[in-house]
Amino acid sequence: MTPGGIAVCHPSGAHLVSPGHSKPKMLTRKIKLWDINAHITCRLCSGYLIDATTVTECLHTFCRSCLVKYLEENNTCPTCRIVIHQSHPLQYIGHDRTMQDIVYKLVPGLQEAEMRKQREFYHKLGMEVPGDIKGETCSAKQHLDPHRNGETKADDSSNKEAAEEKQEEDNDYHRSDEQVSICLECNSSKLRGLKRKWIRCSAQATVLHLKKFIAKKLNLSSFNELDILCNEEILGKDHTLKFVVVTRWRFKKAPLLLHYRPKMDLL
Repeated sequence: MTPGGIAVCHPSGAHLVSPGHSKPKMLTRKIKLWDINAHITCRLCSGYLIDATTVTECLHTFCRSCLVKYLEENNTCPTCRIVIHQSHPLQYIGHDRTMQDIVYKLVPGLQEAEMRKQREFYHKLGMEVPGDIKGETCSAKQHLDPHRNGETKADDSSNKEAAEEKQEEDNDYHRSDEQVSICLECNSSKLRGLKRKWIRCSAQATVLHLKKFIAKKLNLSSFNELDILCNEEILGKDHTLKFVVVTRWRFKKAPLLLHYRPKMDLL
């Protein structure tokens, strides 16, 4: 601080101001997307992260499809080569919604382009577009810049309609989502079978949801007492049913066959 009370610059870059003087405006610095590309791209495909999925052991992130394909033949992280798991590496990866949101906000038009590709994929196969893709498309449109020619359009009626549509979607209970048909079989004499073992639910439901469902139907004290298996492999509780179908039931016909049993403590 100079004797006259003039603001000076601290060696760290922070501005210092004497009492009674107004604070200087916060300086902003534009960063080129190129400078942060290394943090938001997939090491396997070199493209921007799509359906970002993180390895829980080392926290490196990749596109889900790239990582799943890689782990079909390997059990190490593509970046640091740490062993994820000797036999079941797919159980130790998880969807990273925060990272995906960051990528979509940083890269202009990426989310819309990805949603368009997915819609074209389903249309090409003659299939109905899943509700979760429709929802993400609407969300992407809502995040577009509302400024046009320096002016902001404020339309209360359209906002009200959007809120009403959102409320209707919330009351839909995921019926408009992509659906998965499941057969839940018991493979243990210690538990009884379900009266209705055939169910159909959202592809976004997780293995944890199934555990809670089975525990409630069997009047178990805790859902943590259960293991759910596919092809004799224990499924991670955070895996979505869509992920299970893609990675364990890709070339098999519906329904997805899952088995449940009392939880076994692995040494």
